[in-house]
Amino acid sequence: MTPDHSDDARRAGAPTGDPHADERALDYDTYRTLLDLWKSENPIKTNKLQVLLAVNALLVSGLKVSGDVIDPDNWLVHLAGAVFSAIWTLSIGRTALFQEIWQMKLTRLQHKWKDDPRFQILDTRQDKREAPALLRRFGFVPSRLYLLFSPFAFAAAWVILLVASLR
Repeated sequence: MTPDHSDDARRAGAPTGDPHADERALDYDTYRTLLDLWKSENPIKTNKLQVLLAVNALLVSGLKVSGDVIDPDNWLVHLAGAVFSAIWTLSIGRTALFQEIWQMKLTRLQHKWKDDPRFQILDTRQDKREAPALLRRFGFVPSRLYLLFSPFAFAAAWVILLVASLR
């Protein structure tokens, strides 16, 4: 027997007299869980990017202190930078992938319950159009692009340094 969620759904703002109250309430519980999962990926991505930047800054600083950045004696540092950055590319990519999966599931529920504003919380299209122009200009790039591009660019730079130092 399916539990009756109609009272829960009414308290949460669902339309009254809804013949699909139980299904809607269950979907809303799922939506809230997915939203929590989606939100939880943001600090993970941010932390990973901060560690990537810190490690690369330390490696570059170490090379500068040792003298010549492109030196055959530094090949191990170049290799380590390339390997660490490649691993971070995959790690951040995995985090971004799961956030995208949660977003896709949220969007499916949003489309399923178009008449219920509780499911529309992530639909920010109109709000983005009304945001100040400067924020729209600087905020148009999705975070997953620079989160994935940054470690990949670091890895490529380290490989170039590695090749140059071994010549």
